[in-house]
Amino acid sequence: MGVRFVYTLLLVAVTAVWGWTFVVVQDAIALYGVLPFLAVRFALAGAALAPVYGSRLTRRSLLVGGGIGVVLAAGYLFQTTGLLFTTPTNSGLITGLFVVFAPLADRVLFGASASRQVLVAVVLSLVGMVLLAGGGPEGANWGDLLTLFCAAALGLHIALLSRYAAGHDAGGLTLAQILAMALLFVVAWPFFAPVTFPPPEVWVALLVTGLLASAGAFLVQTTVQQRIPAARTAIILTMEPVFAALFGYWLAGDRLVAVQIFGAALILSALAIGEVLPVLRRGKKQGV
Repeated sequence: MGVRFVYTLLLVAVTAVWGWTFVVVQDAIALYGVLPFLAVRFALAGAALAPVYGSRLTRRSLLVGGGIGVVLAAGYLFQTTGLLFTTPTNSGLITGLFVVFAPLADRVLFGASASRQVLVAVVLSLVGMVLLAGGGPEGANWGDLLTLFCAAALGLHIALLSRYAAGHDAGGLTLAQILAMALLFVVAWPFFAPVTFPPPEVWVALLVTGLLASAGAFLVQTTVQQRIPAARTAIILTMEPVFAALFGYWLAGDRLVAVQIFGAALILSALAIGEVLPVLRRGKKQGV
């Protein structure tokens, strides 16, 4: 019980770091730019993971992971660009909708059945999104829309992983995705922004996102998910948007009006219905 509690705390810490990064990234890209930040971030993550998982890379994992990494790169590009125009709170809550988009992408691409609870989660999330984005003093903005595209890309990423990850080493496949993202962002960088060394003010954000939120979080998540029940993992992972809202309130000064708070509550309800309830139901049937 004590060991499981430690693993639970580690995973909670990972979700807290992810929630914190919404504020950290917004400040950094205002100084350094989106593509430069993403290029250095994932280059650092790849360099950190390569010594651990480099030996597990195969030609197949490079091809599959590279292709899936393109979709993941699109998600990060939409999310990071969106932070130029929206708040960390909105970004965190809307990004969490990937939980709803994943089963929809699985159905559209691979014909998987969508349960009634997924349809309920879709309706709740859409209503919540409208209230959250349009209920503020300034109304809807491009950042919220870009972040919604991010959530769709992340949902597609999950569907693709579920379909094609079998038979690949998890560490090798993840390293392939990160290397593909780093390569894409590094190649695109000179075409859209000056190639300059990161200023000192940005290095904390780069180290936090590249080493802690990407490389370190993956190592922790992979280890912990092998040792605690899936239902507990699902509940903990849905805390990321909650932490994003807390850090947005505390560090970025985000304030939601009553309509937006109701919208945020609907989105969190959709995440619980779409992510937690299915796992709890499967665990109950299996006697976990």
